[in-house]
Amino acid sequence: MESMLSSAVRTARDLLQSLTPLKSDCGRLCGGACCAGDDQTGMLLFPGEEAFYLSCSFGQILPAQFELAGRQVSLFVCQGACPREARPLACRLFPLFLRFDAQPRVTLDPRAHAVCPLCDFNLEALDPAFLQAARQAYDTLLTDPECAAYLHALDEAFSL
Repeated sequence: MESMLSSAVRTARDLLQSLTPLKSDCGRLCGGACCAGDDQTGMLLFPGEEAFYLSCSFGQILPAQFELAGRQVSLFVCQGACPREARPLACRLFPLFLRFDAQPRVTLDPRAHAVCPLCDFNLEALDPAFLQAARQAYDTLLTDPECAAYLHALDEAFSL
């Protein structure tokens, strides 16, 4: 199934395969709050990622109630635990977000503040290797027109 992913999404996923926001398990700080979803709460799947989770045993795909960049968006709702190597890209990037000001910049996701205690400490609290890999992942995603449109639409939809 992973062969259906764009090379940009695949590369971005690979860049964040073994890195997380902290050098230790950040889920111990919040009880894995970002891994708990319901039929209204989940992680947005990047273009093409739905194919990877069609027969997934640790979560389900649900339609989001909105579109981004002219396409229906899907949520992945996990059951609280997953094989780390199978995490969706949004999980791998969490709690980061790409803003488009004069130029793209990585910042904390405004939606993460409700569940992630790391947001109280800003980007300085995150592992520099994770931040660097996330920046590379976003740069890679911006080379794919569909992913770039998705990221621009996501920023526009969640701008305060």
